[in-house]
Amino acid sequence: MITLHKCLIANRGEIAVRIIRACRELGIASAAVYSDADSHALHTRLADEAHHIGESSPAASYLNTHALIVTALHAGCDCLHPGYGFLSENADFVQQVLDSGLTWIGPSPSTIRAMGVKTEARALMQSAGVPVVPGFQSDTASEDDLIAAAHEIGYPLMVKAAGGGGGKGIRVVRSANSVADAITSARREALNAFGDPRLFLERYVEAGHHIEAQIVGDTHGNIVHLFERECSVQRRHQKIIEESPSPLLTAETRYAVGQAAVAAARAVDYVSAGTVEFIADRSGQFYFLEMNTRLQVEHPVTEMITGLDLVRLQFMIAARQPLPFAQTDLRQHGHAIECRLYAEDPASGFLPATGTILKFAPPFMPGVRIDAGVESGSVISHHYDPMIAKVIAHASTRADAIARLKNALRELVLLGPETNRAFLLALLDHPDFAAGRIHTAYIDAHLSELLPAAPDLPDAALIALALEQAAAPFGRAVDSDQGASMADPWSTHDGFRLRQRAQEPQ
Repeated sequence: MITLHKCLIANRGEIAVRIIRACRELGIASAAVYSDADSHALHTRLADEAHHIGESSPAASYLNTHALIVTALHAGCDCLHPGYGFLSENADFVQQVLDSGLTWIGPSPSTIRAMGVKTEARALMQSAGVPVVPGFQSDTASEDDLIAAAHEIGYPLMVKAAGGGGGKGIRVVRSANSVADAITSARREALNAFGDPRLFLERYVEAGHHIEAQIVGDTHGNIVHLFERECSVQRRHQKIIEESPSPLLTAETRYAVGQAAVAAARAVDYVSAGTVEFIADRSGQFYFLEMNTRLQVEHPVTEMITGLDLVRLQFMIAARQPLPFAQTDLRQHGHAIECRLYAEDPASGFLPATGTILKFAPPFMPGVRIDAGVESGSVISHHYDPMIAKVIAHASTRADAIARLKNALRELVLLGPETNRAFLLALLDHPDFAAGRIHTAYIDAHLSELLPAAPDLPDAALIALALEQAAAPFGRAVDSDQGASMADPWSTHDGFRLRQRAQEPQ
């Protein structure tokens, strides 16, 4: 039985909705927070209660540690779930939450600190016997020291921010001529993004595969892995498509990755859900990259192939309950794949798109799950990440899971800002993806093949129809010039076909 009663959800969007639904199943009351820009957001309506937290900018709202804790205490909460992003890996905030008497749904501050600085994490993993990418690290290294070390490691190599993540502060260097400029620009970006100018070097694994292992640990010393996710489909170090099982791992390598992930978790006494990330080369040799001390965006992939609810497990662990299974009880069932649907324009360099979602209607299909934080009428703001939804498909085979994902993307009704849907479909349709011949640099190298030839814009008639409906609630009659009523355009049977000749109703 869960002993937690009320949770403040210190996040927004689809992850806030996901946590709210888990709370509802567990009988835990949910308290949402929102900024000015999110005053009508879906998560505020689904939660048991919602509290205004500040102005629209993240710094004034979702990153306002004092306001979050005060709100949690004022609302009578006994726990706080950070979701991912924002403050989820801020050890100082975790300590403040614990000092206020609240239960933190996540790992300890010491674990987060140990994994938060990449150079320290590398050293810790080496001592735990976890393989790491050959490289160089020194907190006192000068630019000359880094250049000398780069020549010794050889090219290509990566210059990486010691205290960062999310693809920031990273440069790939392919020759001695560009290493000095890469160090200067990476240091500048690291300082701006993380307030930490320290850098380290790693050998660059050419055409590598990004493999990550989901781990969970409880307060009783039990730690298990929930298998791997293949995350090699990336653009500028940002994941786009994730799947499990990885089509690239042999049974032996899969076992070794799981064992290394558990060893990494034990090295920091890991409690709650987390992810250990690896890079694998063509031979199958893999190396530790980093540990994410939080829930991942792609956690539904693991849920689909294991049948487990990771958010539910997080609450159980925070309530000091032991894991209800051992490693030998766990199996991968079928294949799951997820893509991230963004409000962005791939043809314009993937610039974020903003605006009102005039219509959002996810399909109901066997084996398909859609995690979204939007609905018809939601506004995509420039203040936050432009992800609209995660579309996840599960089937008995990889080919069937991919087919289901493509069908779901095609049938999802989404009218409003420009999205990356056509780009995702082109990627899923590509023969290299079908064959599993994808690596972390694939998209950047083949981008022109994947971009749509022209923007995927709706017909003018459909835009006009949507605008007319936006003037009145969907489903409410709108009088036409002839006096007839027009209902929700998605429910009518007048033979309209997008980009096709209308058919007479039968």
